[in-house]
Amino acid sequence: MNYPDITTYLIVSVVKIAIVIVVLLTAVAYSVWLERKLVGRIQNRWGPSRVGPFGLLQPLADGLKFIFKEDLTPPHVYRPLYILAPILSLTLALTSISLIPFGNFLHIGNNITTELQIADVNIGLLVILGVTSIGVYGIALSGWSSNNKYSLLGSLRASAQMVSYELALGLSLVGVLILSGSLNLRDIVDKQQGGILHWNFFGGLQFVAFFIYLMAAYAETNRTPFDLPEAETELVAGYHTEYSSMKFAMFFMAEYTNMITVGCLATILFFGGWHGPVPSFVPAAVQPFVPVFWFMVKVFFFIFLYIWVRGTVPRFRYDQLMGFGWKVLLPLALANVVVTSLVVALRS
Repeated sequence: MNYPDITTYLIVSVVKIAIVIVVLLTAVAYSVWLERKLVGRIQNRWGPSRVGPFGLLQPLADGLKFIFKEDLTPPHVYRPLYILAPILSLTLALTSISLIPFGNFLHIGNNITTELQIADVNIGLLVILGVTSIGVYGIALSGWSSNNKYSLLGSLRASAQMVSYELALGLSLVGVLILSGSLNLRDIVDKQQGGILHWNFFGGLQFVAFFIYLMAAYAETNRTPFDLPEAETELVAGYHTEYSSMKFAMFFMAEYTNMITVGCLATILFFGGWHGPVPSFVPAAVQPFVPVFWFMVKVFFFIFLYIWVRGTVPRFRYDQLMGFGWKVLLPLALANVVVTSLVVALRS
């Protein structure tokens, strides 16, 4: 990174933060639109089609609806934590995305070089895991403060689910860390440059670790088939039953932001980050944007996979969910760590 002075550094940082927030919130809105369209097609119906061409203005209409809806606060809630819970969930979700590198470096003029990332931290992966694990506090506080039995049951489910799958998720990443030798997300991506055969999923033989990561990430983000904390057929809406207007929208935004973070991490850890599957031969003028393009394509694939799974896989029973985490994913994650360690030791 090269900045002529501190003022330039601050201006570039503020611009990067503004761009990332705008792009992220737009991606969240249109992830909802994409999910409604794809699930509609899977269920042989249209999905959004009235507001704008192909329903493309539906996210704008939904946003205006949330803003102008009456913000109801039931009299039986514990008000301070009831208000704090959605703010905490969204804040932590946005914080984790600030550590994601979505490209290599960008040269601005002759004397400014900046990384395509808001915060480059040496232990970036550890920080993201810590921030996302704290996110369960928003769900737990919302369930307890709502003073509603459905909300409380949903938050208890989320807490137990988080503890059960956090261990398998963390262990699934140990193989990647052994191969890369670093907790820095940029270093992990740089170790995978050189084409598709150098990616950790293929060249590092981390396909079992990727399966574990994906299943644990689905559970961590409370998505189908692990959506027991907000199971509509059992708990009305789970932990956000008593929420309305923008407080409900904040939970909604936090969930889809976490989905995007999961897709970004999967791209970085297993699929080469911003590196393409083959060397790119494009004009020099667009060369800086090629890494960002590849990164976005890979993240889009994981968002599509999230939606596809929701439309095709039934929900687990709670005993099945807990058994799958402790009896299947955890032993597989431990076995993957042992095998990866042996392979790396034999190669060296």
